[in-house]
Amino acid sequence: MTAIEQSRTVAVVGTGTMGQGIAQVALVAGHPVRLYDALPERARQAAEAIAGRLDRLVEKGGLDADARSAALARLHPAAALTDLADAALVVEAIVERLEVKQELFTALEEIVADDCLLATNTSSLSVTAIAGPLRVPDRFVGLHFFNPAPLLPLVEVVSGHATAQPAATRAYETAKAWGKTPVRCADTPGFIVNRLARPFYAEALRVHEERGADPATIDAVLRECGGFKMGPFELTDLIGQDVNEAVTRSVWESFHQDPKFTPSLAQRRLVESGRLGRKSGQGWFSYAEGAEVPEPHTAPATEPPAHITVEGDLGPAGELVALCREAGITVHEQDEDRGTRILLPGGGQLVLADGQTSAEFRDVVYFDLALDYRKATRVALSASEVTAWETLRESIGLFQALGKNVSVIGDVPGMIVARTVAMLVDLAADAVAKGVASEQDIDTAMRLGVNYPLGPVEWGRRLGHGWAHELLDELHARVPTGRYAPSLALYRQTYVEMKSE
Repeated sequence: MTAIEQSRTVAVVGTGTMGQGIAQVALVAGHPVRLYDALPERARQAAEAIAGRLDRLVEKGGLDADARSAALARLHPAAALTDLADAALVVEAIVERLEVKQELFTALEEIVADDCLLATNTSSLSVTAIAGPLRVPDRFVGLHFFNPAPLLPLVEVVSGHATAQPAATRAYETAKAWGKTPVRCADTPGFIVNRLARPFYAEALRVHEERGADPATIDAVLRECGGFKMGPFELTDLIGQDVNEAVTRSVWESFHQDPKFTPSLAQRRLVESGRLGRKSGQGWFSYAEGAEVPEPHTAPATEPPAHITVEGDLGPAGELVALCREAGITVHEQDEDRGTRILLPGGGQLVLADGQTSAEFRDVVYFDLALDYRKATRVALSASEVTAWETLRESIGLFQALGKNVSVIGDVPGMIVARTVAMLVDLAADAVAKGVASEQDIDTAMRLGVNYPLGPVEWGRRLGHGWAHELLDELHARVPTGRYAPSLALYRQTYVEMKSE
């Protein structure tokens, strides 16, 4: 099946922000577009709003004046659903209520031709359930655009249980012809992005709830060490705490309260207090005029150690050996079977986060995983109340000598970046094994949909799936709720790697 021809009409039902955005995408791609809303006046207002956005595109050089005029000539508000009879594709972007969507599509099915593709932009409801009452459910798909639709490239093309392959392919090719980057996805709670992104928010909230670090510090570590564009606290303030919490709760309930998706009580309290983020002027942070921007915890300047001894292979942190030498620190290397660690002059140890706690060992300071230790501008260290001050001081000085800001957090097993990445790797492996999406589509979705620096499949491959499995296994031993239990898929990948070595 090929993309829907440019000459065919695309109809959009629902004229809010998403509906207008989808209509604009189809319009600029060359289709006649009909806008329908239960309140006809809203359809007319939406058409005017789209015209205004096209005017701004012309002003910025993104669209020429003739193309703008031609596009507006193809845009028509519809007074009744029956005006959509000639549509080749109808995309719905109305309220997220199952019965309302079912009622709409049941009515549309009596109006449009049987070869008309019906699509929902739902982000939280089951595509299969929406199509349940339909006479011809095999032509029904999910087309999940991301906001703002004209700017963000990703579209999740979701096949429900009854969706026929030709319909899914036609939807995929149409999104591609519109200049989007479509990915194929099975009808699973949260689809790809909203399912796999949960740990990015959840683990940060868990560290905060455990009083391991404050929101500003957690955000800074994930940005400056993990390579994420925004931290989870500033991002949820931007999204809206109510919106983010509702998605988390929906995914959790849809997975029968799986502990891997458990919502945060701290975030629930924030929502209950009306502190919804930027839109309310207060969330995790204040957005009032003149409000002070909270700073992450940063350790004061400390003298670095003159020398260190590296035992074993530091694995993902191997770049630290070269960085230390470049900083003028003498490095002695020893091959050891006892594990991998950095021995400090005072007798303490620096160890990459592995899911264990500093309190379990004599004089161990943990350091967090970085996307790229050379480019990272901040590194987090974790210590307990029994850690010798000299060990922590030397650890701080070591990373400061490498040009990094240092944030000291509480005795948090798995720390911040490491436990977040391990959970992302695990959920991605599980999703691939269960046929949710391909490895390539998962990585594409997470890079484009939430702007991750790496797709979780690629990240897992770089680190070695055994790394994520071992860290989660250690976390599960310390927090045996099931939240950190490695998936069977990750377990299998780990043993495949071991046998291939």
